[in-house]
Amino acid sequence: MQSKPSDTAGAFSGWTTRRWLRTGVLTTLAVLAVLGSLGGWATWRTSQLTADLVDRRSPALVQALRVEQGLVNQETGIRGYGLSGRTDFLQPYAQGVRDEQAALGRLRTLVADDDRAGADLAEVERLAEDWQRRVARPVAAASAEEAVRLAAQRARDGKGAFDALRSAMSRQQSHLQGENAAGVHDLRQAVTLRNWTFAGIAVVIVLVAALVSEGLRRGITAPLSRLSADARRVAGGRFDHALTGTGPADLRRLAEDVESMRLRLVKELQFSEESRTLLDEQAEDLRRSNTELEQFAYVASHDLQEPLRKVSSFTQLLQRRYGGQLDDRADQYISFAVDGANRMQTLINDLLAFSRVGRVHNDHRSVDLESVFGRTLDDLGVAVEETGAEITHDPLPTVVGDATQLGTLWQNLLSNAIKFRSPDHPPHVHVSASEDDGTWEFAVSDNGIGIAPEFREKVFVIFQRLHTKDAYPGTGIGLAMCKKVVEFHGGRIRIDPDYKLGTRVIFTLPVAAADTASEQRPEPPPTVPSPGRPESPEGTPQP
Repeated sequence: MQSKPSDTAGAFSGWTTRRWLRTGVLTTLAVLAVLGSLGGWATWRTSQLTADLVDRRSPALVQALRVEQGLVNQETGIRGYGLSGRTDFLQPYAQGVRDEQAALGRLRTLVADDDRAGADLAEVERLAEDWQRRVARPVAAASAEEAVRLAAQRARDGKGAFDALRSAMSRQQSHLQGENAAGVHDLRQAVTLRNWTFAGIAVVIVLVAALVSEGLRRGITAPLSRLSADARRVAGGRFDHALTGTGPADLRRLAEDVESMRLRLVKELQFSEESRTLLDEQAEDLRRSNTELEQFAYVASHDLQEPLRKVSSFTQLLQRRYGGQLDDRADQYISFAVDGANRMQTLINDLLAFSRVGRVHNDHRSVDLESVFGRTLDDLGVAVEETGAEITHDPLPTVVGDATQLGTLWQNLLSNAIKFRSPDHPPHVHVSASEDDGTWEFAVSDNGIGIAPEFREKVFVIFQRLHTKDAYPGTGIGLAMCKKVVEFHGGRIRIDPDYKLGTRVIFTLPVAAADTASEQRPEPPPTVPSPGRPESPEGTPQP
């Protein structure tokens, strides 16, 4: 007696989750098939009764009423013509004849399978034909004087015939109304039966769902919950905690596989700890190297300022004092020296400005781009007035960032749009702004000379020029500066390849709370002091 339960448990212990689910699904489908058949029959029965009521019984009653209306119109027209002799009374008679024939044609089709309704219809047709033959047609076919005489002669017979016709039509309509009422009663009973059937189906479905849910809980979710709890312990740092499986056979095998993985992870963790220590040392060396390179670039360019100023000053002095006193070749050489010294000084200043992005100006707070944009337009007022440029913009938002760097960004983009204008028309620049999924997207569009497709990435490289300095002045650092500023603020910048009317520069800035951004912004690396003289960035040439 004690061995049977254990034998039963042993028989089911080898069942996998798939087998349990397959058995449960097949059982559930069988139950649902039976319930669906009952529900389908109840729905079919209701649909049949509804169709019979809507498609046959109610239309038959309507057509019977139309037959009566057509005959009444005929009788009215004939009586009026017989009393007055006026032919205009024949018009409702003719219309009544047409209406009667149309309604009779439809009514015959509707009552074709109903013997009593067919008999009523035959009686109505017989009496109508008798009245029309005896009264209506002779009066309608006679002249006005003859019609008055015939109507007077046949008034009594006509009234009796039409009263008999009325009685037949009343009996017909009464029978049709009775059938219609019986159909409504049958439909109500069918609807009630259908509702109770579906209510029973719903109760059975709820019971089946409860049984399935309980079976899933005991056979699958509970073992999985225990396994996941053990896995969370291991994930929380208890790498010495062994995992044991329960439930179906495949879940137990899964637990064994996870346990094997835990043992492998324990071995891998020892190796990863050593690798992480080595990686941290290399990262620290890389940060120190980057800091030293930044400081080296700054110090090297800063130390070049003084000797370069001397070279520039003395070459300019040489040009002013001896210009015109030597031959043309000497004047040309002096001019080359002055231009080279000035260009070198501009390049060094631009390099200093580029290296200071993210180091010197790193005060992240809420910045009103509308205000920054306005100040930039004031700074570019002379260039705007000289070129006749028209600059428009959408309402600009408030973002989190460094106001100085964002001002540099606007100044470079707008000055580029003005500088690389088309010679055929004055520049028109529009700045648009839109928010999408936590990101502000800005677009600076102009009607200038544009950028060839092969140069759309090249223009963001520092000191990269696409024109000679005689065609367009500048050092080629403007868009490189813009790229560094945008990426420092967590955005991206690109040239729109689909814009054909000039150039459209698109860049993004994140939408974030000011306090969150200030808390999450990392501390800037240590820097050396920067020169006091402010630099104005040059625009990057476009082709």
